[in-house]
Amino acid sequence: MKATQCDAFNLLINNGEKAGQVIFHTHIHIIPRSEDDNLWSSETYSRNPLLHNQETKNLVSCIKEVLSSSSKDYSTVTSSMPKDSEATQKDNS
Repeated sequence: MKATQCDAFNLLINNGEKAGQVIFHTHIHIIPRSEDDNLWSSETYSRNPLLHNQETKNLVSCIKEVLSSSSKDYSTVTSSMPKDSEATQKDNS
C-alpha cells in the first residue's frame, strides 16, 4: 500500500475462461483502491476501461522498485507518484 499510496486494495483471482481468465496459470491481481477510482462499486462489478498513460507507467515503475527494494524507506519511491487525479486529467485531455 505504500508503493501505491492507496487506502485499500482488492485481491483478484480469475479462475477459468468464464471468470475472465486470459492468462492460464495461477496468478493474483493486487488492485490498489482509492475512494474515487471508479473501477467498480461493491455491488455492480462494472469497470471503466483502464488507461495506459504516464500515471499507469509511473505506478508500475514504483511497484517494481518497492518489490525489488530491501530498504524499508519508501519515501524516495513514492515521491515520484502522482498525489491526486491531476495526472489522469492531463492525460485524458
